[in-house]
Amino acid sequence: MNDPDLTALANEHLAKARADHHGRSAHLILHDGPLRQSVIALAAGTQLHEHNAPPAASLQVLRGHVRLTTGEGGRELRGGEVRTLPRERNGLLALEDSAVLFTAVTGIGHR
Repeated sequence: MNDPDLTALANEHLAKARADHHGRSAHLILHDGPLRQSVIALAAGTQLHEHNAPPAASLQVLRGHVRLTTGEGGRELRGGEVRTLPRERNGLLALEDSAVLFTAVTGIGHR
């Protein structure tokens, strides 16, 4: 299996998000036991509504500017920044066209 080119995936899915009537596109690039990594692209103004958080997760902004929202407020992240996600309900709002790498551990898995 070839290693994914995150820049190419970010560009590809940003183009798809801009063309999608929901303003988003996502692609699972790694699924290894409990570990999952996805590239998620959002057109400016598009959001992922609050959802339950996995046991452990991080968000790395590949391109753009996003606001991570939680019950206690929000935190803005820009291209190149990475943040551990809180273990509480959270959402994501694209302040400009953005692509992120979402990494999650969904539980204890066996190989």
